[in-house]
Amino acid sequence: MITEVFDLSVGQEIPSRTLPPVTRLDLIKYAGASGDYNPIHTIDEAAEKAGLPGVIAHGMLTMGRMATLFSPYLERGFIRKFTTRFKGMVFLGDEITLKAVLVDKHGDTARFDVTAVNQKGETVTAGQVEFCVRNK
Repeated sequence: MITEVFDLSVGQEIPSRTLPPVTRLDLIKYAGASGDYNPIHTIDEAAEKAGLPGVIAHGMLTMGRMATLFSPYLERGFIRKFTTRFKGMVFLGDEITLKAVLVDKHGDTARFDVTAVNQKGETVTAGQVEFCVRNK
């Protein structure tokens, strides 16, 4: 396992992570934690009334989970900047794989392209993370 993000060369990935399938309980817990009680995230009828095929996960839940890719490295640095674009919907039962590829490193900063991909291979969220390495 890569122990330092600066051990990577441009084009290399930190270890990817596949999450367990999204459950309704995940969405209910996130609604409570975030204060986002929009019923399209928890109630089938509300999602259908909004024209959706079913409840969808909160985009910020997926984004937050993407940040966990960097948890093993937090003793040596921190996420300085995180930008995200939501590209698709995450539904109940979806298995999301999180990936981060190093695209640049300069000074104390490593920049990664990050993606969340569902079990169909569709990118549902994409963005960039700037990870700053603390001096020893």
